[in-house]
Amino acid sequence: MNPLGELGELAAALPSGPGALLTDPDVVEGYRVDRSGGAEAGRPLAVVRAAGTADVQATLRWAGARRVPVVPRGAGTGLSGGACAVDGCIVLSTERMRHLEIDPPAQVAVVGPGLLNGELKQAAAAHGLWYPPDPSSFEICSIGGNVATNAGGLCCLKYWVTTDYVLGLEVVLADGRALRLGGRTVKDVAGYDLKRLFTGSEGTLGVITEVTLRLVPPAGPKTTLVAAFADVTAAGRAVTSVRSRARPAVLEFMDAAALAAVEAQLHMGLDPSWRALVLAASDLAGPAAAEEVAAMVGACEAEGAVEVAFTDDPVEGEQLLAARRMAIPAVERLGTVLIEDVGVPLDRIAELVGGIAGIAEARATTIAVIGHAGDGNFHPLVVFDAADAEAGARARQAFAEVMDLGLALGGTITGEHGIGTLKRPWLRAQVGDDVLDLTRRIKEALDPLGILNPGKAF
Repeated sequence: MNPLGELGELAAALPSGPGALLTDPDVVEGYRVDRSGGAEAGRPLAVVRAAGTADVQATLRWAGARRVPVVPRGAGTGLSGGACAVDGCIVLSTERMRHLEIDPPAQVAVVGPGLLNGELKQAAAAHGLWYPPDPSSFEICSIGGNVATNAGGLCCLKYWVTTDYVLGLEVVLADGRALRLGGRTVKDVAGYDLKRLFTGSEGTLGVITEVTLRLVPPAGPKTTLVAAFADVTAAGRAVTSVRSRARPAVLEFMDAAALAAVEAQLHMGLDPSWRALVLAASDLAGPAAAEEVAAMVGACEAEGAVEVAFTDDPVEGEQLLAARRMAIPAVERLGTVLIEDVGVPLDRIAELVGGIAGIAEARATTIAVIGHAGDGNFHPLVVFDAADAEAGARARQAFAEVMDLGLALGGTITGEHGIGTLKRPWLRAQVGDDVLDLTRRIKEALDPLGILNPGKAF
């Protein structure tokens, strides 16, 4: 069989019409990589822009009959290579699947995978409700991608991650069957909780075509705190101390390299002598908020913060958090970036950030460290000049050493971005042979031909 010569059959099989199939090389190129950069991305045969579940089913049935790989793709904002194409694949984009239904009395939203996180937040707010999962890229990332990677974000310390809001899924299997898992009820223990199996599976087990999500009443206004440190490990100890005293709505971290990159772009007047910044927020009300903020201030001061300030002005608070959200785009302006996603136990945070600083120095490589410090999830951003082979080699070695450090501290190689291709070499070291064998057996049961997102996750 010649899959390239049979694309006409795929176009004819798509219920939404031939316009759903893209074959122009210049257009297809735009779907080849995700935000990770995709150094190893392959060349797809074509792109299917599915308009509904039937398009997804038709694509998978066509691909299964020809053993053509299929790479599901949302908004392409992933940072681990999970949506990068492989040679000869069909990229199956869900960007057109954007339906939205909100049921205010039930506090439920039913959405297409292509709907953006920020759009759902805005729609929920119009009904006096809130969708808490809050990736830094919430304005441009899709719900389908959030579910596929079990995304977290700035609010997940207190309000948990995507899987905690997924009540139901519609998923299309590799053979084209559409399954409905879960539903609209808050509690449901009928059978295995298969929706959690697909949440975080990175498109390797099925293609998500609809998501039913729990909404909650909105949190209260925030009091935002910022604490500056002259020593990065002191800032790490402060985070651990804050967590021992409080569970703030936000607890974020930025090191000197991240602060310098943000200052160069936003000109906020950040002091260049600061080696780290801890950002925290309380959304409690009245005296409880004052008590929580006082506890956080005390924890930071006890660890030697050189400056501590807080505000209950919502505009000022959002400006501070915007600086954290802008960190990755700001660092990306410095060169090519390998983005880490390690997580460690709360009592090992200082060792992690101090160890990363040591790796950066030893490898003569810039590593800007940001993170959701309150849950131990950090994003070291390894920066290098792609035109400099030696610098690239040092950066890749630094990336590997940060991964090894996270595991040595009892942590994980990914807290929210997924394995994709960037983290795959370290998965065995974290989970072990038996877990990896079970993972493969589950994959083989659901995708016996191995056509769904091959080469990703494991």
